[in-house]
Amino acid sequence: MIHPLADVQSQNIGEGTTIWQFCVILKNATIGKNCNINCQVLIESGAVIGNNVTVKPGVQIWDGVTVEDDVFIGPNVTFTNDLFPKSKNKDFKLIKTLIKKGASIGANTTVLAGVTIGENALVGAGSVVTKDIPKDEIWVGNPAKFLKKNNND
Repeated sequence: MIHPLADVQSQNIGEGTTIWQFCVILKNATIGKNCNINCQVLIESGAVIGNNVTVKPGVQIWDGVTVEDDVFIGPNVTFTNDLFPKSKNKDFKLIKTLIKKGASIGANTTVLAGVTIGENALVGAGSVVTKDIPKDEIWVGNPAKFLKKNNND
């Protein structure tokens, strides 16, 4: 289901995916099956989203960000794809970010370009992720630091 108030330019959207109002999905974005893309989400052309992903309101997923299957992205999570952004940057270098299967990212988290959030990892709300997070770990804070193992309870 694509809400009539969404601007969906991509044809690469899996069966059973719901895209709510005021979303912008650019031409070459890829979104898997059974995803829930909440209102006011932007997904840029070079973004790849797997199956069974939930993206809450206010998220922008930029070129170079790959989200694997079964990931939860909380409200207002911010991704980046440039470590040295400036207007009209002629030297722009796209830096890729990877969110592995089953990861959960809490509300208002900022994820810097170039990091990998491991499989089944959990990032606490409001964290700033500046380096890779290993699988099955919980990280919190600014900058995000290891809290404990994620037992997936």
